[in-house]
Amino acid sequence: MSQLFARKTVDQCVADSEIGGGLRRSLGPLQLTALGIGAIIGAGIFAAIGTAISGDAGHLGAGSAIVISIILAGVTSAFAAITYSEFAAMIPISGSAYTYAYATLGELFAWIIGWDLILEYAVGNIAVAIGWAGYFDSLLRGLGVAMPRWLVADILTARHDPALLAAAPHLGPIPIVFNLPAFAIVAVITWLLVIGTKESAWVNTLMVVLKVGIIVLFLVVGLTYIRPEQWTTPSFAPNGFKGISVGAAIIFFSYIGFDAVSTASEEAKNPQRDIPIGIIASLIICTVLYIAIALVITGLIPWDKLNVPDPLAVALQYIHADWAAGILALGAVAAMTSVLLVFQLGQARIFMSMARDGLLPPWAARLHPRYKTPHITTIVTGVFVALFAAVAPIGVVLELTNIGTLFAFILVALGIITLRRTDPDRARPFRTPWVPFLPILSIGFCLYLIVSLPLLTKLRFIAWLVLGAAIYFAYSVRHSRVRREGEVVS
Repeated sequence: MSQLFARKTVDQCVADSEIGGGLRRSLGPLQLTALGIGAIIGAGIFAAIGTAISGDAGHLGAGSAIVISIILAGVTSAFAAITYSEFAAMIPISGSAYTYAYATLGELFAWIIGWDLILEYAVGNIAVAIGWAGYFDSLLRGLGVAMPRWLVADILTARHDPALLAAAPHLGPIPIVFNLPAFAIVAVITWLLVIGTKESAWVNTLMVVLKVGIIVLFLVVGLTYIRPEQWTTPSFAPNGFKGISVGAAIIFFSYIGFDAVSTASEEAKNPQRDIPIGIIASLIICTVLYIAIALVITGLIPWDKLNVPDPLAVALQYIHADWAAGILALGAVAAMTSVLLVFQLGQARIFMSMARDGLLPPWAARLHPRYKTPHITTIVTGVFVALFAAVAPIGVVLELTNIGTLFAFILVALGIITLRRTDPDRARPFRTPWVPFLPILSIGFCLYLIVSLPLLTKLRFIAWLVLGAAIYFAYSVRHSRVRREGEVVS
């Protein structure tokens, strides 16, 4: 049992990161903050906010009280970011929470977090692709091009639309309904990543300017059409605090991505100081923008008309600002394309790191002989994301992504508490304040949002962990490089 908690030494982690000479340290706090904003602002605020406000089949919506939901999800993310920052500053190398867990908590926790991160990166990208497809469809309709509804819908949602099912072609008794734009964009992103496309800091900053500009356009146009009566009872909280809680659990997806800042640790000029600044500052800026968006969108359109993949564009169309809706759709398509690229790239790197440690088969760490990219894991991830993006409803995907990320945040908070007891003398450039109280608060908020999610989502998550445990005990425990080579800290 003790071998399940074998740890890589911090020195070994650093040595692995310096293979090939290491990366050039060129990023300051402003660029890192821009990186965080670029990763956070995506399908969450452009798409998930609609489901959080209106709800979907079997789920309650927050209504205009989505503002409270956003604050609740923001506080949860802030607690997690503070605990996360201690790890990021203590071990300033790439690899995200998987690497931190391996160096501090041991192999079993590293596997759990690595397996769990698949829900954040790969499954999260399914939701991003679905949201991208919704805005792409809005953009085409604004240009006068109408795709058949059966080519931009998922089969589960289509079951409740007899007209759509009747219009779709059939293979025998089975209607052919799938989200072609979502499938296509993932295929293109996968191809780009295989041939070696990567984003530089200035390109990411440009994308951040574009995203924030699109949000400002929405706010400026929408402010003149707001009807304050839509914020009053019963529209404010049509489903009470239960709806607010469910809305917070869904809108939490809008905050996922701040941990992407830590993946640039090896390129930060002063990672011990600047990585925590980038994580926390990006969260604060995004929270302010999210609250403003929530106030405007709920003042423009009735709360129960937003269960769509492109709620911001629909709200502008509702007030007949079609020109602005078209610009917003174009900006959202570009913005979410960058998120797809970043997270698809991140997932392949996590798989590659786990394979290098022996926890996954060696082929998962294999590089393309020409492009020098982890082409196999990139393609496997792309196929997985593309297939599910074509057939899954966005609400189900959002919930599964959120519960996986919340669980990872719980493990990070537990790690902070554990390390303060087991290794109190380790150098900590950034220290989480009020330990163990703040990490316990973080755990409590995360658990509250998990409880607010539907039972079926929790059962799916348990099944996911069981599958991961089966793979770990069937393969990983016998192939772990750390234990085979004796790189263990007792």
